[in-house]
Amino acid sequence: MKTSEIESIIKGCISGNRRSQEMLFNMFSGEMFGVCLYYSKDYTEAEDTLHEGFIKVFRKIDQFEFKGSLAGWIRKIMINTALEKFRKQYQLYALGDEFENYEDIDPGNISADISANDLVNLIRELSPKYRMVFNLYAIEGYSHKEISEMLGISEGTSKSNLARARYVLQNKVKKHFYNSASYRDIK
Repeated sequence: MKTSEIESIIKGCISGNRRSQEMLFNMFSGEMFGVCLYYSKDYTEAEDTLHEGFIKVFRKIDQFEFKGSLAGWIRKIMINTALEKFRKQYQLYALGDEFENYEDIDPGNISADISANDLVNLIRELSPKYRMVFNLYAIEGYSHKEISEMLGISEGTSKSNLARARYVLQNKVKKHFYNSASYRDIK
């Protein structure tokens, strides 16, 4: 889609044009649903986050300054919407230091055999607290300082929750592949 067409849709959204809002939603809802799913316990929660996020997009669309991508701007709103929901439901606590220096296992052949779908499903099995920090750090690329500010926790809590999330996820990956014939053949 051309920049002029996107600008026209944005202007329509600013003026409250329902057709423009529908076009914007249709352009980005699939991609943004995937983002919401990373931060949600299930499809229903992801759909709620998506709809709440798009309501915010339509309310704030006049603040989009065309300095970056529209998709990136909408993604940030979706993540912030998920964070708001998360903060209302959960409180993060620091774990003991035993997980702070946990070394990553060598993924070897396991990582070559795991599908993106399997990995996403295993990440979704993490507790909401671990999943939130893991996604913000590993998928979105935020630093522990940024995560601590976003979630209202200390950097140490962010680090320990990430370390624990990695530990749990690595064990889930091992268990998932230990139960598969291809992993038993590797050993």
